[in-house]
Amino acid sequence: MLGLIWAQNPAGVIGRDGAIPWRIPEDMAYFKDVTSGHPVVMGRKTWDSLPPRFRPLTDRRNIVVTRDPDWRAEGAEAAHSVESAIALAGPGETWVMGGGEIYTAAMPFADRLFVTEVDLDTGGDAYAPRIDEEWTPATTGDWLTSERDGLRFRFRTYIRG
Repeated sequence: MLGLIWAQNPAGVIGRDGAIPWRIPEDMAYFKDVTSGHPVVMGRKTWDSLPPRFRPLTDRRNIVVTRDPDWRAEGAEAAHSVESAIALAGPGETWVMGGGEIYTAAMPFADRLFVTEVDLDTGGDAYAPRIDEEWTPATTGDWLTSERDGLRFRFRTYIRG
């Protein structure tokens, strides 16, 4: 099983200037709950965007896709394509966690999408892949309000087919 997990605003923005343009602790807890115990695949820019104190992500195998054949980081395994990262993860549940280029490359291999919709109008420079008609909404959660700053958000899942 290969899943993609991300948060986006209505325009599909997932990032701006190498960071997520909002902070929703409830979404971070959801991400941790979904991905813990499973390999996570990310691009090198996403790895670099994680605060050093959180690298590598605990209780997860951290697989980083990079074009640099010499790239190394403590606690991470390097792969040089999304396909090789998926193979390296092996059988079982694996989660792709960004960024935009990695999501787009992984989309053809995915079985499910876990998308947090954030009700915020903000610009960005990284976007989620398009969710087309081959994806069926499986669940749409109710709108929730973040205790931190009152942002509205909801969790949605999609399955292929």
